[in-house]
Amino acid sequence: MTSTPNPAPPVRLVIVDDSELVRVGLQTLLQGAPGVELCGAAANATEAVAVCRRERPDVVLLDIHLPDGNGIDVCRTLLADEGDLRVLFLTSSSEQGVVDEAIRAGAHGYLLKEINTPALLQGIRDVAAGKSILDPQITARVMELLKNERHKPLVDALSPQEQRVLAKIAEGCTNKEVAADLGLSEKTVKNYLSNIFEKLHITRRSQAAAYYTQTLNRGSGPNGPTR
Repeated sequence: MTSTPNPAPPVRLVIVDDSELVRVGLQTLLQGAPGVELCGAAANATEAVAVCRRERPDVVLLDIHLPDGNGIDVCRTLLADEGDLRVLFLTSSSEQGVVDEAIRAGAHGYLLKEINTPALLQGIRDVAAGKSILDPQITARVMELLKNERHKPLVDALSPQEQRVLAKIAEGCTNKEVAADLGLSEKTVKNYLSNIFEKLHITRRSQAAAYYTQTLNRGSGPNGPTR
């Protein structure tokens, strides 16, 4: 008799938003959602840091605008702590500068509040699983920053294998998944990513995914980008 594998533990989630209406609304929507466990909520930056340090969530759902600071500073503070916390911004701000600053602060995802509940749940699970995500509505805005004159010729600097690795990152794959798909070790994938970041003058997986989505996959064939 074969044993049934144990289900994955739920994603422990903290919600941070200065609006009580939004916090309560999110708690109502997410309470009891499969695979998600709400373990705290905060209305400002001070509370957010305290709750996350106490509860040690897997993901913090974080707004940009807070009454005693901003979510970007909270993101930097939390990611400087020990642990594997993942930061997913959920905000109404789609300003290019704000999005880029959030990504540079280390955010693992950036979604707009217009998102529907199933997509939000999937985003939470994806970020918890190690993926990086950007709201489709703001991808073009991020690209306005990334696609300047110095970036245009940089595609040619990537080797075919680096382009394959980048394509997998753009699909939302973790390093482990990329390694399995391409027959590489995780260490080799990390080395490729370091080279890609250096060549494209970027620092985050979400930037790499946005760059590929808007640039490298134009004219791609079934085996990846054409050159």
